[in-house]
Amino acid sequence: MRPHRLRWTLAGVALMVLYLVVPIRSEPDAAVLVLRWCATAVLLAAVAVAIRWQAVRQIREPDAPLGAMVVGILAGLLVFALVDYAVAVYRPGEFTGLDTRVDALYYALSTLLTVGYGDVSAQGQVARALLCVQMAFNVTVIAGSASLVAQKFARRARIRRPRS
Repeated sequence: MRPHRLRWTLAGVALMVLYLVVPIRSEPDAAVLVLRWCATAVLLAAVAVAIRWQAVRQIREPDAPLGAMVVGILAGLLVFALVDYAVAVYRPGEFTGLDTRVDALYYALSTLLTVGYGDVSAQGQVARALLCVQMAFNVTVIAGSASLVAQKFARRARIRRPRS
């Protein structure tokens, strides 16, 4: 495995581990809770800026590695999964069928891919507002970036394929 591929693979694994271990079920006071939500908003903005920066880089440098863009897409997905899970923990009844981090990741991914099986759904107003933000982020940031990654993979495959 090339060094940059190993680096981005390790970054993706580290993000998944972080997603699984970040504490959610503690009983923070109101100030800590507000601080957590503000930190989440800043993190989401940082992910959006990083993905945008990588998208511009991909357009300007056709041979730039795609790892950072893929890790950014994963980071955006995991931030929303974690927020969905936190809302489910702190505001019971906002979601139906969202009880674990795996449920939250499944829900965030099915929302991103617009599959929506219906087994997990937003019931409360907070969850629905969050879902509106999540869908807008998915369309503008993640789907656009994923499209760019797919185009780059296809282009690189065409270049590497010998002509017959």
